[in-house]
Amino acid sequence: MSIMNRNRHETFKQAAAAHRDNIQKSLQHRLEVARAKGDDNLVRLLEAEANYYSY
Repeated sequence: MSIMNRNRHETFKQAAAAHRDNIQKSLQHRLEVARAKGDDNLVRLLEAEANYYSY
């Protein structure tokens, strides 16, 4: 693999990791808000979404 391809691959990996981190933070915030509002149905849906993303 050339240096350019390695750099491109590393940049892609970093962007993907940042994207996953942002999704996780957003989901955590949404869960906190749903719990604070007592919206049990939304909490269940968001927990299911969190399970989907936990790989």
